[in-house]
Amino acid sequence: MIKIEIDSESGFCFGVTTAINKAEEKLAEEKTLYCLGDIVHNGMECERLRQLGLVTINHHDLSQLHDVKVMLRAHGEPPETYHVAEKNNVEIVDTTCPVVLQLQKRIKKQFDSNPDAQIVIFGKNGHAEVLGLVGQTNNKAIVVENLEDVQKLDFNRDIFLYSQTTKSLDEFHLIIDYIQNHISKTCEFKSFDTICRQVANRISHIAAFAQRHDLILFVSGGKSSNGKVLFNECKRVNHNSRQVECPEEIHMEWLKNVSSVGICGATSTPKWLMEDCRKFIFEHTNQGQEPVQIDNIINNLNYKHSIL
Repeated sequence: MIKIEIDSESGFCFGVTTAINKAEEKLAEEKTLYCLGDIVHNGMECERLRQLGLVTINHHDLSQLHDVKVMLRAHGEPPETYHVAEKNNVEIVDTTCPVVLQLQKRIKKQFDSNPDAQIVIFGKNGHAEVLGLVGQTNNKAIVVENLEDVQKLDFNRDIFLYSQTTKSLDEFHLIIDYIQNHISKTCEFKSFDTICRQVANRISHIAAFAQRHDLILFVSGGKSSNGKVLFNECKRVNHNSRQVECPEEIHMEWLKNVSSVGICGATSTPKWLMEDCRKFIFEHTNQGQEPVQIDNIINNLNYKHSIL
């Protein structure tokens, strides 16, 4: 019989949990709630909430709406979004993650105090959180995704470095070292470790988890930046790691000569989806009735009652 373990540390982070809970709360009160962008980078969870009445919109849609409620997801938004909402009498349901909100305030304060300096954000261009951070600087902040991008900075000007909250801590330190070694001695350089520890700490944990199993099923949506980081870590320590978005993407041939399977996921992966992957394996490997696990029952009950 194949042993299957679901990683206890995988699943929604605090910011995503808060946003999901707020959406469910509002949808229990009214039939429709608008959300600016995907509430979470997971198609299965977005579909579940869509069936409850959550309508995903974009910024153009927001500019056309009036007198409605619109949720802002955990990633945060630039100041312009709030201006448009106020102009159109749109009530904002703000679920910006507290960690992201604090980072926005720090960047804005830095920009206001020294608008001529280079404010650099280590992050993914076009990512929702990064757009919100860049917006705090009147869109003047410079986004770098890797060391190649860092080489294009002006090292004869002051540099203040921040990071998207879900980026790799190791990569961030490499960028810090590069700037320190190249910036002019007459210029000021400061770096601010703004990576969320709830996310960063998962990297070492998931590496240890991946080493314990013959096969790793990493459950995550393709849009998840955090998911890419964590999946790459799984593959680094366990070459037999596979990424899936839903149970139907699991291939039974992956289970040949496998005695243990580890199921884990990103901060945008719901617990119920990892549970569904476990059930799918049991149902398709003729192992009979799957064992009842008390912790899994508790997790399901907690999720359904929005107490994650």
